[in-house]
This record gives sequence, structure tokens and C-alpha cells, in this order.
Amino acid sequence: MALFEIKWLRRWIRKHTNPIPMDSAELWKRRLSVGYALLAWNAFGFVCYMVFTGRNDWAKYYGHKSEEEAKLTPAQQFATKLNVDRGKIIRFSGLKRVGEEEFDNKARKSE
Repeated sequence: MALFEIKWLRRWIRKHTNPIPMDSAELWKRRLSVGYALLAWNAFGFVCYMVFTGRNDWAKYYGHKSEEEAKLTPAQQFATKLNVDRGKIIRFSGLKRVGEEEFDNKARKSE
């Protein structure tokens, strides 16, 4: 609680709840940690399975994203979301400038 210093919440919880015995708290902590580990491992396996079967872009696979939208780079997607009409995308690798590409969202909107 020292990070946020919400003393009123701590006082309210301490006033309206009963203390949990240590052995019961440790038992439930172990149970919850095992459950969390199983859940996390299954989620990791599901993500690996989706990537392995070629469905890593689920929006494209299930038809929520068109082929044209799928071809856009992340920078072009952000520019479209922010309603930027024209601009340049500059690519860096470390401190070196790798490439530069211009985009025009006005032409894409009019099509």
C-alpha cells in the first residue's frame, strides 16, 4: 500500500473484514498460483498454436480486416487512425536511417 498511499481504503478494508488465518492464506496462495500457472501456460500454448497454423492475424483470418488493411504497415495504420492525410514514414535500425516512404491517405479514402 506504500506505493499509492490510499489510507482510507486500507482502513475501510481492515474495519469491514476479518483477518485470515496464516495457514488458510498460504493454502489459497498455493492453489491460486498453481491455477494461474496453468492458465498462463495454456494461453501461451494457444498463441503458439494460432501462429503455427497461420492465424496470427486473427482479424484478417476472421474477415474483420480487408486485404488492403492487412498490407498496411503499423505506422500507416496509426496514421489512418489519427486522420493524418499526408506524410513520410522514416524507418530506423538503431541510430541508422534505413528507409523512407511517403503515404497519402487522401488517395486511399477517395477510392
